[in-house]
Amino acid sequence: MDDKMNAWLYDILNSIDEIESFFEDKPMDFLEYQKDIKTKRAVERNIEIIGEAVNRILKENPDFKIENSRNIVGTRNRIIHSYDNIADDMIWSILINSLPKLKLEIKSFLQKGTVYNSVQAQSRIVLSRHLPHAKRCFMQL
Repeated sequence: MDDKMNAWLYDILNSIDEIESFFEDKPMDFLEYQKDIKTKRAVERNIEIIGEAVNRILKENPDFKIENSRNIVGTRNRIIHSYDNIADDMIWSILINSLPKLKLEIKSFLQKGTVYNSVQAQSRIVLSRHLPHAKRCFMQL
């Protein structure tokens, strides 16, 4: 697996981990989730990232099999382009039912890859992807 594919898989895994971190110090309660606009928006943003990463993976390698990949990309598109039609219960269902399965699947892909066990390699991937963009942003200021 090449660095781009690994980076996108790590983006998915990191987004899932970040979503899980929003509920570390409190129970996963739907009514509380509905009241917490910051958490809702943060979760939606991470689902957008997951969907974009899956989309990039599929564009790079259409034969790469991620369960429900079209639904994941579709959800991303819906959040971005039809933000006023996003139901809290739909997002909640994704959190409870889909993300745990997706996390296991992505971890499995990464374990089969060549850089999963190398923290140094993972850092190199993340830095190589983000530094050029950060440099461009800095240069525009």
